[in-house]
Amino acid sequence: MNQAIKVAVLGGGSFGTAIANILATNGHNTTLWMRSVEHAATCRQEKQNNRYLPGYELDPRLNIGSDLVHAVKDASLIFISVPSHSFRQVTQDLKGIISENAFIVSTAKGIEPDSFTLMSQILEQELPNNSRGVLSGPNFAKEIIQHQQTGTVIASRDDKLNQLVQSVLSSKTFRVYANRDPYGVELGGALKNIYAIVCGMAAALGAGHNTQAMLLTRSLAEMGRFAQKMGSDPMTFLGLAGVGDLILTCTSDLSRNYRVGFALGQGKPLDEIVEQLGQVAEGVNTLKQVKHKAIELNVYMPLVSGLHAILFEGKAIQDVALRLMTGEQNHDVEFLEQ
Repeated sequence: MNQAIKVAVLGGGSFGTAIANILATNGHNTTLWMRSVEHAATCRQEKQNNRYLPGYELDPRLNIGSDLVHAVKDASLIFISVPSHSFRQVTQDLKGIISENAFIVSTAKGIEPDSFTLMSQILEQELPNNSRGVLSGPNFAKEIIQHQQTGTVIASRDDKLNQLVQSVLSSKTFRVYANRDPYGVELGGALKNIYAIVCGMAAALGAGHNTQAMLLTRSLAEMGRFAQKMGSDPMTFLGLAGVGDLILTCTSDLSRNYRVGFALGQGKPLDEIVEQLGQVAEGVNTLKQVKHKAIELNVYMPLVSGLHAILFEGKAIQDVALRLMTGEQNHDVEFLEQ
């Protein structure tokens, strides 16, 4: 095993907990930081995170606390695993208390509200002297904690960061692939949440396999178009952080966004669905931002426009579906010479 290092994972949700548990199991001095003093104390006492991953015992070597300074002091590697709306504040809290030599990795799959800023861009703005990357892929925390075979992607322009994350996170059941297109990987993780809502809605309405296959492939086309306009490599979307995460999130009821879509397809109001969910469904907020950005960039995204019309413009699902099926018919595979 590689030399043990000190690692901090900021955020006591399901994914942060799962990543921290891998690191501790791999023998690294790992602290899982939670904002809530009470939640941290409960997790320490029960040796599990009953709020987000009930029933799964955590590695006894995992430190759990609510003191941010203690968690990140002298840490060589810091994962930030908080929702996108909290990301900037947590990042700002790190100023002056972390080493400039510390590597920072975002695992948040979202876009900052109002500014259309990716999490890695927030890191660039707030911690410009630290090397940074993003971790994303088809990764349900519940299956990671169960030690099911899982692949993920670490994306950074700093090869040393990629190599470090690969070395500390890899295990017999968790494989880490490297990528040098952080914005593309990050956009994949954010955008797929929108399409998970679409696919969940279609499933609730009784859509067949033909429909599901069409939705998945056209979702991938929209993601690639948008990413290219944002300066990313559309080929990134053929990897785990693109099509892999899209397939996972759009076909499983373990996905919060898929469950939101399914409930919408059953006729339930959005406010009620979000309240009952009890966790963040990033796709709802991401949808608003992507819709406006697509207009600004003149990117053709009919599925995004259709879902926005249903959720925020009072349009009927059946009318939107008909419009999608009778709209512009374009090329099947983009980014090929026509």
